[in-house]
Amino acid sequence: MSVHGVRSLNVVVGITGGIAAYKAVSVVRALVLGGHDVHVVATENALRFVGRPTLEAISRNTVHSDLYEGVAEVRHVAIGQAADLIVVAPATANTVAKLAAGLADDLLGNTILASTAPLVIAPAMHTEMWQNAATVANIATLRQRGVTVVGPAVGQLTGADSGPGRMSEPEEIVEVALRTAAGRQDLAGRRILVTAGGTREPLDPVRFIGNRSSGKQGVALAVAAADRGAEVTLIAANLEVDVPSTVRVVRVRSTLDLERAATSAAQTADIVIMAAAVADYRPETVADAKIKKDVQGDVLDLRLVKNPDILAGLAANRRPGQLIVGFAAETEPDDAKLRQLGAAKVARKGADLLVVNRVGWNEGFATEGNTVIVLNQTGDIVGEASGSKRSVADRILDLLPHSI
Repeated sequence: MSVHGVRSLNVVVGITGGIAAYKAVSVVRALVLGGHDVHVVATENALRFVGRPTLEAISRNTVHSDLYEGVAEVRHVAIGQAADLIVVAPATANTVAKLAAGLADDLLGNTILASTAPLVIAPAMHTEMWQNAATVANIATLRQRGVTVVGPAVGQLTGADSGPGRMSEPEEIVEVALRTAAGRQDLAGRRILVTAGGTREPLDPVRFIGNRSSGKQGVALAVAAADRGAEVTLIAANLEVDVPSTVRVVRVRSTLDLERAATSAAQTADIVIMAAAVADYRPETVADAKIKKDVQGDVLDLRLVKNPDILAGLAANRRPGQLIVGFAAETEPDDAKLRQLGAAKVARKGADLLVVNRVGWNEGFATEGNTVIVLNQTGDIVGEASGSKRSVADRILDLLPHSI
């Protein structure tokens, strides 16, 4: 039997001690109903949130939690060796730290270290814990090792708290996990151009006009596309994140630099994804030397001229069959008006799809998560996504093969 193109798998679901453990029951249930053999490895703290009988009834297998059970059969190693896929949901901050350090002080840690199966984790914790420098570094370490991180989402947490740290919904976790196990290659043979980052318009050799885009969403799109088999070129405007070697990188600074690079790369691309935050205007003149305040006085007047509309230009000159995807970052707080802005923009630009996301002082730019809607040429919503920028990237890419 296969589900989502994946054969029946031996899946280990690790459950750790967070309030989101109750949602792990739905993860287990979905995998079982999908025809997979599911074995739950729960920490002792997890069993304080969800009872063993519930997990055994849903998984249809004995729940394992004690490192010293089944010593004769070397169970602390055997479970991991037999796994085709390991999913940890929820993954608490403590669990993430232990995984990053390679600790194995419980059965779950031993199971993961003893396995060569794909590992998918769904972090769940309070916002302050998720944004703590230690957790940020631990997540980066796990991603570098090939661990797939699903979420977390932005939403209601324990008590009155709300923000990034909410565990992704079970349906998303299962979907990403099965896709990871399948080694999805649905974009194999496609040539994809992605732009990312924020352009900078120089005032003089020292200063520039720029924006707060880190390039994380564009890089996530490029990496996700490469993971799914595409040949990816990333035009990177002043990135603040690293890019793996699976992606070809062309570095640019200004909007005019990006236009030249994108126009050239688009000539051979099947799909163009314009995720970079591009400046609408640039200084009319650029000083050859540093502008001195003692020369300029109390007021510095700048005259700005409009930059070319790169997305509209690429759409107008697209090759037959080429798919053009634009991005629109807006500060509009009202959802209906946000969609209206996006619908007007996709019609004006001529793109096939437009990814619209809300940005502000504390959302969108330079954050770990994102929430987007995807509109087609007529302004209809064809997809929505919320969660980590990698999970959002995969949701966006899911729409592309069906749109070509």
